[in-house]
Amino acid sequence: MRQNLRIALTKGRLQDKSVELFEAIGLDCSPIRSPGRRLIHALPNYPLEAVLAKAPDVITYVEHGVCDLGIVGKDTILEQGKSFYEVLDLGFGRCRFALAVREGSDFYGTYRTRRVASKYPNVTKQFFARKGMDVDIIKIEGSVELAPILDLADGIVDIVETGATLRENGLVPIEDVAQVSARLIVNTASMKLHKAQIEDLIGRCEAELKRRREET
Repeated sequence: MRQNLRIALTKGRLQDKSVELFEAIGLDCSPIRSPGRRLIHALPNYPLEAVLAKAPDVITYVEHGVCDLGIVGKDTILEQGKSFYEVLDLGFGRCRFALAVREGSDFYGTYRTRRVASKYPNVTKQFFARKGMDVDIIKIEGSVELAPILDLADGIVDIVETGATLRENGLVPIEDVAQVSARLIVNTASMKLHKAQIEDLIGRCEAELKRRREET
């Protein structure tokens, strides 16, 4: 049985922000900043190991218990579902899901079944189900903005930060679907087995996030 906690961090911007948070609470994250060829990074001054992963894998690792904790965007949680504890909104990585259409089009002004393209079919399905609307959902892996331009779809559901990409392609957001930010998640069994250690890490993070809020 592992003595150290293990956390999965989403690679990229969330990883950078996670490291900043950990360093602010006194954790030495030099192994993560200089990973070399190592795949598991043990912190020298705190009983924690870090694994760097793509967002969907973070959830997989936590659900299966090979990692006790994870940091992942709410977008991935909403799309994949969850069988873990979502314990803390970390406040960074903020953006939103939005429904966007071609400028000037009337998405809701027709009785025909609308076609909606998205990388997030489950989020899209749940959004329209709440409205009592039947839509045809088209799964897109690449640039979802192409779908309305090519007349493949009447609208898209996608992550929006500044909206610049939408504007450049003649699209406008017409409705927010969900707010998104990074979340700390915990394996359900780990919360019982390593309660004191996990609560210590959560408490340190909460204190730092509170300090940041009070400064702004």
